[in-house]
Amino acid sequence: MKVLVLNSGSSSIKYQLFHAADWHVLAAGAVNRIGEPGGEFTGRWRDPAGEAQSFTLNQAIANHGAGLEHIVAQLHASGVLAGEGDLTAVGHRVVHGGEAFHRPTLIDAAVMAVIRDMIPLAPLHNPANLAGIKVALNLFPGVPQVAVFDTAFHQTMPPAAYRYALPEDLYKAHRVRRYGFHGTSHAYVSRRAAALLGKAPQECNLITLHLGNGASATAVRGGESIDTSMGLTPLEGLVMGTRCGDLDPAIHFYLANNLGMDIPALDDLFNRRSGLLGLCGVNDMREIHRRTDQGDPTAALALDVFCHRLRKYLGAYWVALGHLDALVFTGGIGENDAEVRARTCAGLASMGIRLDAEANQARAQGERRVSRPESPVAVLVIPTNEELEIARQTLEAVGG
Repeated sequence: MKVLVLNSGSSSIKYQLFHAADWHVLAAGAVNRIGEPGGEFTGRWRDPAGEAQSFTLNQAIANHGAGLEHIVAQLHASGVLAGEGDLTAVGHRVVHGGEAFHRPTLIDAAVMAVIRDMIPLAPLHNPANLAGIKVALNLFPGVPQVAVFDTAFHQTMPPAAYRYALPEDLYKAHRVRRYGFHGTSHAYVSRRAAALLGKAPQECNLITLHLGNGASATAVRGGESIDTSMGLTPLEGLVMGTRCGDLDPAIHFYLANNLGMDIPALDDLFNRRSGLLGLCGVNDMREIHRRTDQGDPTAALALDVFCHRLRKYLGAYWVALGHLDALVFTGGIGENDAEVRARTCAGLASMGIRLDAEANQARAQGERRVSRPESPVAVLVIPTNEELEIARQTLEAVGG
Protein backbone atom coordinates (compact mmCIF):
# COMPACT_ATOMS: atom_id res chain seq x y z
CA MET A 1 0.00 0.00 0.00
CA LYS A 2 1.30 3.43 -0.96
CA VAL A 3 0.11 6.80 0.32
CA LEU A 4 0.95 10.07 -1.41
CA VAL A 5 1.00 13.16 0.84
CA LEU A 6 0.57 16.59 -0.78
CA ASN A 7 1.10 19.97 0.86
CA SER A 8 -0.01 22.67 -1.58
CA GLY A 9 1.06 26.22 -0.75
CA SER A 10 0.33 29.43 -2.59
CA SER A 11 3.34 28.94 -4.91
CA SER A 12 4.58 25.45 -4.06
CA ILE A 13 3.69 21.78 -3.75
CA LYS A 14 5.63 19.53 -1.37
CA TYR A 15 5.15 15.79 -1.63
CA GLN A 16 6.16 12.48 -0.05
CA LEU A 17 5.24 8.97 -1.16
CA PHE A 18 5.14 6.41 1.68
CA HIS A 19 5.09 2.63 1.66
CA ALA A 20 2.44 1.93 4.30
CA ALA A 21 3.81 -1.49 5.29
CA ASP A 22 6.68 0.10 7.24
CA TRP A 23 6.18 3.83 6.51
CA HIS A 24 9.49 4.31 4.76
CA VAL A 25 9.66 7.16 2.24
CA LEU A 26 9.75 5.97 -1.36
CA ALA A 27 10.11 9.45 -2.86
CA ALA A 28 9.95 13.08 -1.82
CA GLY A 29 10.43 16.53 -3.25
CA ALA A 30 8.90 19.90 -4.00
CA VAL A 31 7.80 22.16 -6.80
CA ASN A 32 8.61 25.77 -5.92
CA ARG A 33 7.88 29.22 -7.34
CA ILE A 34 4.75 28.11 -9.19
CA GLY A 35 3.51 30.88 -11.48
CA GLU A 36 6.75 32.82 -11.05
CA PRO A 37 9.87 33.15 -13.22
CA GLY A 38 12.50 30.56 -12.43
CA GLY A 39 10.36 27.67 -11.22
CA GLU A 40 12.16 24.75 -9.59
CA PHE A 41 11.31 21.05 -9.20
CA THR A 42 13.44 18.90 -6.90
CA GLY A 43 13.00 15.24 -6.09
CA ARG A 44 14.74 12.30 -4.47
CA TRP A 45 14.08 8.53 -4.39
CA ARG A 46 15.85 5.19 -4.21
CA ASP A 47 16.34 3.08 -7.32
CA PRO A 48 15.67 -0.70 -7.39
CA ALA A 49 19.22 -1.32 -6.19
CA GLY A 50 18.59 0.87 -3.15
CA GLU A 51 20.86 3.67 -4.32
CA ALA A 52 19.76 7.23 -3.51
CA GLN A 53 18.88 9.30 -6.57
CA SER A 54 17.97 12.97 -6.88
CA PHE A 55 17.44 15.68 -9.46
CA THR A 56 16.71 19.38 -9.87
CA LEU A 57 14.73 20.81 -12.77
CA ASN A 58 14.67 24.57 -13.34
CA GLN A 59 11.88 25.78 -15.60
CA ALA A 60 8.74 27.90 -15.45
CA ILE A 61 5.77 26.07 -13.91
CA ALA A 62 2.54 27.81 -14.85
CA ASN A 63 0.15 26.58 -12.16
CA HIS A 64 -0.55 23.88 -9.58
CA GLY A 65 -1.90 21.57 -12.29
CA ALA A 66 1.38 21.67 -14.18
CA GLY A 67 3.33 21.26 -10.94
CA LEU A 68 1.45 18.14 -9.88
CA GLU A 69 1.72 16.69 -13.39
CA HIS A 70 5.51 17.04 -13.07
CA ILE A 71 5.40 15.21 -9.74
CA VAL A 72 3.28 12.33 -11.03
CA ALA A 73 5.41 11.95 -14.17
CA GLN A 74 8.56 11.76 -12.06
CA LEU A 75 7.03 9.19 -9.67
CA HIS A 76 6.19 7.02 -12.68
CA ALA A 77 9.54 7.56 -14.42
CA SER A 78 11.52 6.65 -11.31
CA GLY A 79 9.53 3.43 -10.92
CA VAL A 80 8.30 4.09 -7.38
CA LEU A 81 4.69 4.39 -8.58
CA ALA A 82 3.48 2.02 -11.27
CA GLY A 83 0.14 3.74 -11.91
CA GLU A 84 -3.10 4.81 -10.29
CA GLY A 85 -3.76 1.24 -9.16
CA ASP A 86 -0.50 1.28 -7.22
CA LEU A 87 -1.77 4.10 -4.99
CA THR A 88 -3.95 3.42 -1.94
CA ALA A 89 -4.82 7.01 -1.06
CA VAL A 90 -3.79 10.65 -1.35
CA GLY A 91 -3.58 12.76 1.81
CA HIS A 92 -3.83 16.55 1.60
CA ARG A 93 -2.70 18.99 4.25
CA VAL A 94 -5.46 21.58 4.74
CA VAL A 95 -4.74 24.44 7.12
CA HIS A 96 -8.21 25.41 8.32
CA GLY A 97 -11.20 23.18 8.91
CA GLY A 98 -12.98 25.46 11.37
CA GLU A 99 -15.40 23.65 13.67
CA ALA A 100 -16.60 21.40 10.86
CA PHE A 101 -13.77 18.84 10.97
CA HIS A 102 -12.50 17.04 14.05
CA ARG A 103 -10.68 14.27 12.20
CA PRO A 104 -9.26 13.39 8.76
CA THR A 105 -12.08 13.32 6.23
CA LEU A 106 -12.65 11.69 2.86
CA ILE A 107 -12.93 14.44 0.27
CA ASP A 108 -16.11 14.93 -1.73
CA ALA A 109 -17.94 17.95 -3.12
CA ALA A 110 -19.50 18.78 0.26
CA VAL A 111 -16.12 18.69 2.03
CA MET A 112 -14.58 20.92 -0.64
CA ALA A 113 -17.45 23.39 -0.18
CA VAL A 114 -16.73 23.62 3.54
CA ILE A 115 -13.00 24.11 2.92
CA ARG A 116 -13.94 26.90 0.52
CA ASP A 117 -16.22 28.38 3.18
CA MET A 118 -13.22 28.52 5.55
CA ILE A 119 -11.20 30.76 3.20
CA PRO A 120 -11.97 33.96 5.19
CA LEU A 121 -10.30 32.27 8.20
CA ALA A 122 -7.21 31.21 6.21
CA PRO A 123 -7.09 33.40 3.07
CA LEU A 124 -3.45 32.61 2.27
CA HIS A 125 -3.65 28.84 2.73
CA ASN A 126 -7.06 27.29 2.05
CA PRO A 127 -7.27 28.49 -1.59
CA ALA A 128 -3.91 26.84 -2.33
CA ASN A 129 -4.95 23.68 -0.49
CA LEU A 130 -8.11 23.56 -2.61
CA ALA A 131 -6.13 24.04 -5.81
CA GLY A 132 -3.98 21.01 -4.99
CA ILE A 133 -7.06 18.92 -4.15
CA LYS A 134 -8.78 19.77 -7.44
CA VAL A 135 -5.73 18.84 -9.50
CA ALA A 136 -5.18 15.57 -7.61
CA LEU A 137 -8.82 14.56 -8.04
CA ASN A 138 -8.40 14.98 -11.81
CA LEU A 139 -5.12 13.07 -11.93
CA PHE A 140 -6.24 10.24 -9.61
CA PRO A 141 -10.01 9.99 -10.14
CA GLY A 142 -10.29 6.47 -8.73
CA VAL A 143 -8.10 6.95 -5.65
CA PRO A 144 -9.60 7.93 -2.25
CA GLN A 145 -8.41 11.37 -1.18
CA VAL A 146 -8.36 12.63 2.39
CA ALA A 147 -8.13 16.10 3.94
CA VAL A 148 -6.05 16.30 7.12
CA PHE A 149 -6.60 19.59 8.92
CA ASP A 150 -4.05 21.58 10.96
CA THR A 151 -6.90 22.70 13.21
CA ALA A 152 -8.54 19.30 13.80
CA PHE A 153 -6.34 18.16 16.70
CA HIS A 154 -7.39 21.22 18.71
CA GLN A 155 -11.13 20.68 18.28
CA THR A 156 -11.11 18.85 21.63
CA MET A 157 -10.47 22.15 23.46
CA PRO A 158 -13.30 23.08 25.87
CA PRO A 159 -15.21 26.35 25.38
CA ALA A 160 -13.35 27.94 28.29
CA ALA A 161 -10.15 27.57 26.24
CA TYR A 162 -11.38 28.41 22.75
CA ARG A 163 -13.86 31.23 23.36
CA TYR A 164 -12.78 34.88 23.39
CA ALA A 165 -14.48 37.31 25.78
CA LEU A 166 -16.37 38.93 22.91
CA PRO A 167 -20.10 39.28 22.16
CA GLU A 168 -21.84 35.99 21.45
CA ASP A 169 -22.90 36.93 17.92
CA LEU A 170 -19.27 37.29 16.82
CA TYR A 171 -18.80 33.62 17.63
CA LYS A 172 -22.13 32.31 16.35
CA ALA A 173 -22.44 34.42 13.20
CA HIS A 174 -18.79 35.05 12.33
CA ARG A 175 -16.92 32.08 13.88
CA VAL A 176 -14.58 34.26 15.94
CA ARG A 177 -12.89 31.84 18.37
CA ARG A 178 -9.53 30.21 18.97
CA TYR A 179 -8.74 27.31 16.62
CA GLY A 180 -5.04 26.57 16.99
CA PHE A 181 -2.62 25.32 14.34
CA HIS A 182 0.36 22.95 13.92
CA GLY A 183 -2.14 20.24 14.88
CA THR A 184 -0.53 17.42 12.90
CA SER A 185 2.84 18.17 14.51
CA HIS A 186 1.42 18.27 18.04
CA ALA A 187 -0.53 15.06 17.36
CA TYR A 188 2.55 13.26 16.05
CA VAL A 189 4.95 14.20 18.84
CA SER A 190 2.39 13.61 21.59
CA ARG A 191 1.81 10.07 20.29
CA ARG A 192 5.57 9.45 20.03
CA ALA A 193 6.11 10.88 23.53
CA ALA A 194 3.63 8.41 24.98
CA ALA A 195 5.45 5.57 23.23
CA LEU A 196 8.82 6.73 24.62
CA LEU A 197 7.28 6.84 28.10
CA GLY A 198 5.94 3.32 27.66
CA LYS A 199 2.36 4.48 28.12
CA ALA A 200 -0.80 4.75 26.09
CA PRO A 201 -1.58 8.31 24.90
CA GLN A 202 -4.67 8.25 27.13
CA GLU A 203 -2.39 7.92 30.17
CA CYS A 204 -0.22 10.96 29.50
CA ASN A 205 -0.29 14.66 30.33
CA LEU A 206 2.08 16.53 28.03
CA ILE A 207 3.14 20.02 27.02
CA THR A 208 4.34 20.03 23.42
CA LEU A 209 6.39 22.94 22.08
CA HIS A 210 6.61 23.28 18.29
CA LEU A 211 9.37 25.87 17.90
CA GLY A 212 10.45 27.14 14.51
CA ASN A 213 9.88 30.26 12.45
CA GLY A 214 6.27 29.62 13.44
CA ALA A 215 5.85 28.49 17.03
CA SER A 216 3.08 27.13 19.23
CA ALA A 217 2.55 25.38 22.55
CA THR A 218 -0.14 22.83 23.33
CA ALA A 219 -1.42 21.25 26.55
CA VAL A 220 -2.31 17.60 25.84
CA ARG A 221 -4.33 15.57 28.34
CA GLY A 222 -4.97 11.93 27.59
CA GLY A 223 -4.03 12.31 23.93
CA GLU A 224 -6.29 15.33 23.38
CA SER A 225 -5.50 19.03 23.06
CA ILE A 226 -7.10 21.02 25.89
CA ASP A 227 -5.43 24.36 25.11
CA THR A 228 -3.03 25.80 22.55
CA SER A 229 -1.28 29.11 22.06
CA MET A 230 -2.35 30.04 18.51
CA GLY A 231 -5.84 31.46 18.12
CA LEU A 232 -8.21 32.56 15.38
CA THR A 233 -5.05 32.92 13.28
CA PRO A 234 -1.43 31.74 13.71
CA LEU A 235 -0.50 35.23 14.99
CA GLU A 236 -1.47 34.67 18.64
CA GLY A 237 0.76 33.13 21.28
CA LEU A 238 4.52 32.63 21.34
CA VAL A 239 7.14 34.96 19.88
CA MET A 240 7.93 33.74 16.35
CA GLY A 241 10.37 34.51 13.58
CA THR A 242 8.43 37.45 12.16
CA ARG A 243 5.14 37.32 14.11
CA CYS A 244 4.69 39.19 17.37
CA GLY A 245 2.53 36.63 19.20
CA ASP A 246 0.48 37.88 22.16
CA LEU A 247 -0.12 41.62 22.05
CA ASP A 248 -2.27 44.21 23.83
CA PRO A 249 -5.14 44.71 21.33
CA ALA A 250 -5.12 48.43 22.08
CA ILE A 251 -1.73 48.70 20.35
CA HIS A 252 -3.70 48.52 17.09
CA PHE A 253 -5.69 51.62 18.09
CA TYR A 254 -2.58 53.42 19.29
CA LEU A 255 -0.71 52.85 16.05
CA ALA A 256 -3.73 53.76 13.93
CA ASN A 257 -4.47 56.95 15.85
CA ASN A 258 -0.91 58.18 16.33
CA LEU A 259 0.98 56.82 13.33
CA GLY A 260 -1.87 56.69 10.84
CA MET A 261 -1.36 53.01 10.13
CA ASP A 262 -4.21 51.29 8.25
CA ILE A 263 -5.25 47.61 8.39
CA PRO A 264 -2.84 46.38 5.66
CA ALA A 265 0.06 48.18 7.34
CA LEU A 266 -0.81 46.68 10.73
CA ASP A 267 -1.15 43.23 9.18
CA ASP A 268 2.29 43.58 7.60
CA LEU A 269 3.81 44.87 10.84
CA PHE A 270 2.49 42.13 13.13
CA ASN A 271 2.90 39.18 10.74
CA ARG A 272 6.04 40.02 8.74
CA ARG A 273 8.11 42.65 10.59
CA SER A 274 7.77 41.70 14.25
CA GLY A 275 8.82 38.76 16.42
CA LEU A 276 12.55 38.02 16.52
CA LEU A 277 13.03 40.04 13.33
CA GLY A 278 11.42 43.10 14.89
CA LEU A 279 13.42 42.81 18.09
CA CYS A 280 16.89 42.40 16.59
CA GLY A 281 16.72 42.55 12.80
CA VAL A 282 17.07 38.81 12.08
CA ASN A 283 14.71 35.86 12.49
CA ASP A 284 17.25 33.02 12.32
CA MET A 285 17.87 31.79 15.87
CA ARG A 286 21.37 30.60 14.93
CA GLU A 287 22.32 34.13 13.92
CA ILE A 288 20.74 35.49 17.12
CA HIS A 289 22.96 33.20 19.19
CA ARG A 290 26.03 34.27 17.22
CA ARG A 291 25.26 37.95 17.74
CA THR A 292 24.45 37.39 21.42
CA ASP A 293 27.85 35.74 21.91
CA GLN A 294 29.44 38.80 20.29
CA GLY A 295 27.72 41.12 22.76
CA ASP A 296 24.81 42.40 20.64
CA PRO A 297 22.24 43.65 23.19
CA THR A 298 19.31 43.52 20.74
CA ALA A 299 19.99 39.84 19.96
CA ALA A 300 20.29 39.07 23.68
CA LEU A 301 16.95 40.80 24.27
CA ALA A 302 15.29 38.83 21.45
CA LEU A 303 16.48 35.57 23.00
CA ASP A 304 15.30 36.67 26.46
CA VAL A 305 11.84 37.66 25.19
CA PHE A 306 11.48 34.42 23.22
CA CYS A 307 12.30 32.22 26.22
CA HIS A 308 10.33 34.35 28.70
CA ARG A 309 7.16 33.89 26.63
CA LEU A 310 7.83 30.14 26.41
CA ARG A 311 8.13 29.85 30.18
CA LYS A 312 4.88 31.77 30.71
CA TYR A 313 2.99 29.28 28.57
CA LEU A 314 4.76 26.34 30.19
CA GLY A 315 3.61 27.52 33.62
CA ALA A 316 0.07 28.22 32.47
CA TYR A 317 -0.33 24.81 30.84
CA TRP A 318 1.21 23.01 33.81
CA VAL A 319 -1.55 24.55 35.94
CA ALA A 320 -4.24 23.69 33.35
CA LEU A 321 -3.13 20.05 33.28
CA GLY A 322 -2.70 19.61 37.03
CA HIS A 323 0.31 17.33 36.62
CA LEU A 324 2.83 16.74 33.85
CA ASP A 325 4.41 13.55 32.53
CA ALA A 326 6.62 15.09 29.86
CA LEU A 327 7.68 18.32 28.21
CA VAL A 328 8.30 17.82 24.49
CA PHE A 329 10.45 20.00 22.23
CA THR A 330 10.07 19.79 18.45
CA GLY A 331 10.49 21.95 15.33
CA GLY A 332 13.75 23.39 14.02
CA ILE A 333 14.53 25.34 17.21
CA GLY A 334 13.04 22.82 19.61
CA GLU A 335 15.02 19.93 18.13
CA ASN A 336 18.37 21.68 17.62
CA ASP A 337 18.73 24.55 20.09
CA ALA A 338 20.14 23.30 23.39
CA GLU A 339 20.33 26.80 24.88
CA VAL A 340 16.65 27.53 24.30
CA ARG A 341 15.78 24.21 25.94
CA ALA A 342 18.08 24.99 28.88
CA ARG A 343 16.68 28.49 29.35
CA THR A 344 13.11 27.20 29.16
CA CYS A 345 13.72 24.54 31.82
CA ALA A 346 16.00 26.55 34.13
CA GLY A 347 14.89 26.74 37.76
CA LEU A 348 11.89 24.45 37.33
CA ALA A 349 13.01 21.61 39.62
CA SER A 350 10.07 22.41 41.93
CA MET A 351 7.80 21.54 38.98
CA GLY A 352 9.61 18.23 38.51
CA ILE A 353 11.61 19.40 35.47
CA ARG A 354 15.29 18.57 35.88
CA LEU A 355 17.34 18.87 32.72
CA ASP A 356 20.44 16.75 32.18
CA ALA A 357 22.94 19.37 31.00
CA GLU A 358 25.23 16.86 29.27
CA ALA A 359 22.41 15.06 27.45
CA ASN A 360 20.87 18.37 26.44
CA GLN A 361 24.13 19.67 24.96
CA ALA A 362 25.02 16.45 23.14
CA ARG A 363 24.85 16.80 19.36
CA ALA A 364 22.51 13.84 19.05
CA GLN A 365 19.87 13.24 16.44
CA GLY A 366 16.49 11.56 16.59
CA GLU A 367 14.18 11.00 19.53
CA ARG A 368 15.86 11.34 22.91
CA ARG A 369 15.38 12.13 26.59
CA VAL A 370 17.37 15.11 27.85
CA SER A 371 16.17 15.14 31.47
CA ARG A 372 17.95 13.54 34.39
CA PRO A 373 16.98 9.93 35.21
CA GLU A 374 15.36 10.96 38.51
CA SER A 375 13.38 13.83 36.95
CA PRO A 376 9.64 13.29 37.67
CA VAL A 377 8.86 15.04 34.38
CA ALA A 378 10.59 13.71 31.29
CA VAL A 379 12.04 16.31 28.93
CA LEU A 380 11.97 14.86 25.42
CA VAL A 381 13.28 15.99 22.04
CA ILE A 382 11.20 14.47 19.24
CA PRO A 383 11.75 15.45 15.60
CA THR A 384 8.36 16.16 14.12
CA ASN A 385 7.13 14.38 11.01
CA GLU A 386 3.93 16.04 9.84
CA GLU A 387 3.98 14.22 6.48
CA LEU A 388 4.11 10.83 8.19
CA GLU A 389 1.27 11.86 10.51
CA ILE A 390 -0.82 12.93 7.50
CA ALA A 391 -0.05 9.61 5.78
CA ARG A 392 -1.08 7.60 8.85
CA GLN A 393 -4.28 9.56 9.32
CA THR A 394 -5.06 9.24 5.61
CA LEU A 395 -4.74 5.48 5.69
CA GLU A 396 -6.91 5.28 8.82
CA ALA A 397 -9.57 7.42 7.14
CA VAL A 398 -9.83 5.02 4.19
CA GLY A 399 -9.99 1.99 6.48
CA GLY A 400 -6.41 0.81 5.93
